[in-house]
Amino acid sequence: MRTASIFRGDRGGAAVAAVALLAFAAAGCDSGGDDSGGGSSGVTSHSVKDTSITAEPGERFSLTVDQNASTREYWYLVDPGPDSAVLADRGKEYASDSGDEPTPGAGGKLTFTFEAKGKGTTRFTLLHCTFTTCQGNTSTQPPESTGPSATPTAGTASSAGTASSSPSPSPAPERITYTVTVN
Repeated sequence: MRTASIFRGDRGGAAVAAVALLAFAAAGCDSGGDDSGGGSSGVTSHSVKDTSITAEPGERFSLTVDQNASTREYWYLVDPGPDSAVLADRGKEYASDSGDEPTPGAGGKLTFTFEAKGKGTTRFTLLHCTFTTCQGNTSTQPPESTGPSATPTAGTASSAGTASSSPSPSPAPERITYTVTVN
């Protein structure tokens, strides 16, 4: 609070202070060192649609997807996972769109991080479940079956006043397979 009051009447001084503060913040954002501690710097971000990825040994990369538990929308890294001699799964991290305070109905971003280990090519698959495509899943547990399932549709009333329903298959969940080549 004290710093703000020093520049209250001097717009030029406030501008200089703002520029100095931005320069200081920018200088502190990149340590320039190796990030082997699991932080976000030193990690290359790829688009979810970028299904062919090339990396060097030791390089980390991430894939970030939208996820919303309130609408039963979840993403999973499913078996078979990547060849561990070529690519290591370094986990996933969820960040709410509403910040630190959880807000009912708010979605967020789920980031999967991987590290290239040794030369070779491997594949892995991300499974995208929604309330219409998966049954029996939770935020941490993918469904046992990922094919279309028979679910009842809304019944229609007949002339006798009884409702009839017939099962119709629900759509299969989206599966995105990535090919990673480590040079």
